[in-house]
Amino acid sequence: QVQLVESGGGSVQAGGSLRLSCAASGRTYSVTTMGWFRRAPGKDRECVAAILWSAGGTYYTNSVKGRFTISRDNAKNAVYLQMSSLKPEDTAVYYCAASINFRGSLASEPRYDYWGQGTQVTVSS
Repeated sequence: QVQLVESGGGSVQAGGSLRLSCAASGRTYSVTTMGWFRRAPGKDRECVAAILWSAGGTYYTNSVKGRFTISRDNAKNAVYLQMSSLKPEDTAVYYCAASINFRGSLASEPRYDYWGQGTQVTVSS
């Protein structure tokens, strides 16, 4: 089992920044990939960014490229999402996810085995 706890959500005005953190515990040695997903009201959950735990390769959905940065700290078993130039359409519940396998693409939800509880990000115009 891998436990995930997110922090860092909140409310910000458009153009502002937020940094999300996700602390992993448990069988972290088995983690292959960490991802950040979001679910906006009335929309499906989507992968915002993901990172390979060992190699560090990353994925970003097109709408956040150049604005969001995913990073990891293997020693602390943590993954971060630095969000800048935030837009109202970034408003969503953001979820941290961990994979212990290599099935599917980095952005594929079925790849992920463990999920955090989610943290709300609200961007006002």
